[in-house]
Amino acid sequence: MTVHYDDFSVEWLGYATARLEPEGGPVAYTDPGRYGVLDDYWARDGDLVVVTHDHHYDPEGIRSVAREDATIVIYEAVDAAGIDRDVEPVESLAEEYDVIRVDDEARVDVATQAGEVAVWSVAAYNDPEGPNAGPDGSVMHPPGLGCGFLLGLGDRTVFWPGDSDAFEGFAELDVSVFLANIGGGGIVSDRGAAAELADAMDPDLVVPIHYDTFEQLAADGEAFAGDVAARSIPVALDARSANQ
Repeated sequence: MTVHYDDFSVEWLGYATARLEPEGGPVAYTDPGRYGVLDDYWARDGDLVVVTHDHHYDPEGIRSVAREDATIVIYEAVDAAGIDRDVEPVESLAEEYDVIRVDDEARVDVATQAGEVAVWSVAAYNDPEGPNAGPDGSVMHPPGLGCGFLLGLGDRTVFWPGDSDAFEGFAELDVSVFLANIGGGGIVSDRGAAAELADAMDPDLVVPIHYDTFEQLAADGEAFAGDVAARSIPVALDARSANQ
């Protein structure tokens, strides 16, 4: 199921992968691939692909969604040498695409065949003193591992926080569509924290993603949607993808 918001569409393809398209383009994808979510997907229509951190870096997933002339924006700390999977280095993708590396406070204007996309990166992580920290302060996503992205697509802004806690500062962003990370599990914000952030952020639409991919990310999407709707914020579930 594709979620339609006026002239804007959001399709959650599973895990952290969402396809975003204003009417007439350009098309953007967040963190494509992993865990088989794109095994039967070969659209290659993406003008822009963003990658938040090592755990979501999947070169074959990128190739399955990216046009030949796509721009790939990748957080600067993504490094194949430090990933415990057999993945090719980011430099090899630069032989095929325009690859831009960013830190966690960048602004990049990406020119595509369907129009310009403004890309902002923001710091996104698990707070060593926050809800996803272990007793010793250890976290799966320490500061500096990854980032989140705010994308200006058409006349909408889409916020994808990556694998992050739900920080109060995110509410200061001007967000039209919030891709809410609700998987919890000591990995990312849970559905309660994500709903509170949505309330503070007050976007035009909330679409939950990054849950139910595997047991540790189990979450009740319908309960989250009910919580957000009770706060008078429009919310939509991509039910087909949630069941992957």
